[in-house]
Amino acid sequence: MPLEAKTQSLLRQLPGVDHLLLLAAQDPALAGVPKTIQTRCLREAVDGVRRAILKSGAAAPNTAGAMESAILRDAKARMQQASRLNLRRTINATGVVVHTNLGRSLLADSALENLRTIAAHYSNLEFDLAKGRRGSRYSAVEEILCELSGAPAAMVVNNNAGAVLLTLDTIARGREVIVSRGELVEIGGAFRIPDVMAKSGGILKEVGTTNRTHARDYEGAIGPQTGLLLKVHTSNYSLVGFTKSVSLKELVTIGKTHGVPVMEDLGSGTLVDFSQMGLLREPTVQQAVSTGVDVITFSGDKLLGGPQTGLILGKRKIIEAIKKNPLTRALRIDKLTLAALEATLQLYRDPQRLLQEVPTLRMLLTPLEALAQQAAKLKDTLAAIADTRLLLEIVDGISRAGGGSLPMLELPTKCVSVQVAGRSANSLESALRTAEPAVIVRIENDALLLDPRTLSQEEYGLIRTALARVLMDPAESPA
Repeated sequence: MPLEAKTQSLLRQLPGVDHLLLLAAQDPALAGVPKTIQTRCLREAVDGVRRAILKSGAAAPNTAGAMESAILRDAKARMQQASRLNLRRTINATGVVVHTNLGRSLLADSALENLRTIAAHYSNLEFDLAKGRRGSRYSAVEEILCELSGAPAAMVVNNNAGAVLLTLDTIARGREVIVSRGELVEIGGAFRIPDVMAKSGGILKEVGTTNRTHARDYEGAIGPQTGLLLKVHTSNYSLVGFTKSVSLKELVTIGKTHGVPVMEDLGSGTLVDFSQMGLLREPTVQQAVSTGVDVITFSGDKLLGGPQTGLILGKRKIIEAIKKNPLTRALRIDKLTLAALEATLQLYRDPQRLLQEVPTLRMLLTPLEALAQQAAKLKDTLAAIADTRLLLEIVDGISRAGGGSLPMLELPTKCVSVQVAGRSANSLESALRTAEPAVIVRIENDALLLDPRTLSQEEYGLIRTALARVLMDPAESPA
């Protein structure tokens, strides 16, 4: 039979979607798959076979029965994929505690419990139970934020970029905002402080140089159009060497002298003094408030260990003005975020409980001796796979805080190095990354590194199962 005639013959044998739907209805495994998904996946599978026939008829199924089987297999895999949630659990074995790409901070159990309670029931989100009338959602956390920080007033929005945008828009729209050139940072996703400022309507006025800014630079730049002095904490990078910066306390003094409000964007703000626990010093929110600064913004989902939020603390007059800004409604947080944040903040009232129950703080402060024990247990768990190709070793490593916070901090750790004879580290990483649940690892010296700092012991067995399946899969390419 001529090639073109054979192609046409094969195309005529392609089954119709209605017929395939009847066949799919007989498969118990597809009973819960909506018909819309079944129809779409079957059409895609038929199109796949059609393309194979047109490209190379010899490589395509050559009988009606073979076509049906191939299409149903392909469609079933597509249906299973389409029925899965896109946002899924992953296992973070990288040692990066606040991993931006993996969801940043984990919530404490008490925050999860409160979130479930508020999600499943009605709540007094904007209802004052004492007065029996409409209330403010910010009242749920304002008092405790003021208690913990020492600030006169507080509110919260959806993230710190939103907090900066809203504050600048309220205080400095159409007026100059003076900021050191060395503090014009870029945050994740290529968003930059100058861009956020431009959106707020503030007019950027840079002072100083990249590495050195003096008090006289700010004083010389203040004029009739000055609306704000802005200090940005460079929490995601550090300048070393021949440097000079103006402290927040100095800037507040300059602001008071000239009658100009002062704002600090703390970025990854913290309520814990890490220097007292043997880690690098990071300016705390309480220290910033004590300078008399007019307004402070920082994240609630990084070093604080709560849900993604932007916290705004400051003088009552400024906070009240921010609350009245129409942008506030566009940037406000929902009840679930508020529930998780309030429960997280409650833990800060008890320092000992705080360090044990907030996962971010617990991971950052896990001692090396404990990590060595965890690494040994993880190694033993993986060794139970009993595959002669598997080479496991405990090695020294470095964990990171992540999330654009504590950039100079190197946390010594103990990792489990994983190698498989005949397989490259890249192929193993890819296979684990596409497992269920996905296992995210680091690669060093052509070996996978699993850092127990960011793992729960319950996840050791999940990693073993995923790795065992990878080793059993003949479809994986060798190195």
